[in-house]
Amino acid sequence: MTAPTATPQDVAEASRDAMLKDDHATRSLGICIESVGPGTCSATMTVRQDMLNGHATCHGGLITTLADSAFAFACNAYNEITVASGFDVNLLAAVRLGDVLTARAIEVSKSGRTGVYDISVTNQKGEPIAAFRGRSYTMKGKPLVEGLPMGKQR
Repeated sequence: MTAPTATPQDVAEASRDAMLKDDHATRSLGICIESVGPGTCSATMTVRQDMLNGHATCHGGLITTLADSAFAFACNAYNEITVASGFDVNLLAAVRLGDVLTARAIEVSKSGRTGVYDISVTNQKGEPIAAFRGRSYTMKGKPLVEGLPMGKQR
């Protein structure tokens, strides 16, 4: 794939692949990146025994990690290295062993080097589990994949 023929979707998928190969945290938790697009991502995680806290519910930090992973893949989908500058999370419901969580990230705003993303986490019944808002900072001129276009394509 060469830069002139790469669509924004091609760039998002190549960025996902480049990030995922070295993302040990996402892979070790069994998080699956179901889909990615320009400024968007959907990721799933099945709650395992080793994810439960002393109340037999999923540790809130692991729910947050799922949301953070979706956030990372959404804001890096433009082939520019982008990092979190902060986030807020609200945990809305308990999660049990075997629950399948889905985090859906959507770009709210991207201007200059900063972006804002909303990530909703739901369970297999579609019930809300967490609301996450992430703020991103883009390192201009630093591609994830050499030879592909960088930045938000219109």
